[in-house]
Amino acid sequence: MLVTGFPAQAFGTNCYVVAAGPGEQCLIIDPGIGVLDQLEEILAEHRLSPAAVLLTHGHLDHTFSVAPVCGARGITAYVHPDDREMLADPAKGLSTDLTALFGGRLPYTEPDDVAELTDGATLTIAGVEVTVDHAPGHTGGSVLFRLPGESSEEICFSGDVLFAGSIGRTDLPGGSTPTMMASLRDKILPLADETVVLPGHGPATTIGRERASNPYLRELIAAPGRFL
Repeated sequence: MLVTGFPAQAFGTNCYVVAAGPGEQCLIIDPGIGVLDQLEEILAEHRLSPAAVLLTHGHLDHTFSVAPVCGARGITAYVHPDDREMLADPAKGLSTDLTALFGGRLPYTEPDDVAELTDGATLTIAGVEVTVDHAPGHTGGSVLFRLPGESSEEICFSGDVLFAGSIGRTDLPGGSTPTMMASLRDKILPLADETVVLPGHGPATTIGRERASNPYLRELIAAPGRFL
């Protein structure tokens, strides 16, 4: 399997490209702000043809380029229904100060072809099998994408649910700290220690590393019934 990625020009949002191998169709995960040129370079380098875009959630820094990427190739964008409205109106997921930063209501429309994700679904696209886990808390429609790795290690694209040493913020519209902690307990902690985590921002990590050192996961482990 080919898995590569790079940070977007704004907010350091990680955009990922996944394919069964070079010269194949591929999946693009979270095409954010200013990614088009670098994305085209990766596609050309590995002779890849995009088959779909997968969105971990609806925030603008993860979805900014979804319409041009999908529109240029006539491909589908996949998003959880609880975040779909942000594709057409990103301001619904932003705080007042962030909306002002982008100049008020943003003139966006969702891609022509949008498919909605459901919890526990398994998608097979371009020869890649993807399991979807609904993990709200950062937004109402945040999801994890899990893929089998090269050996026994699973790969988890965690979006803004889990970072190396931290978790996503919960103070934006649709966010909830208790819901986030429940998602960490129910969706993150059950994963194997060997699972490789590729987050929406920052470096890769593993579930084992986060279980041992991430203060939010350690809090859950120490008091497992607190968020029941």
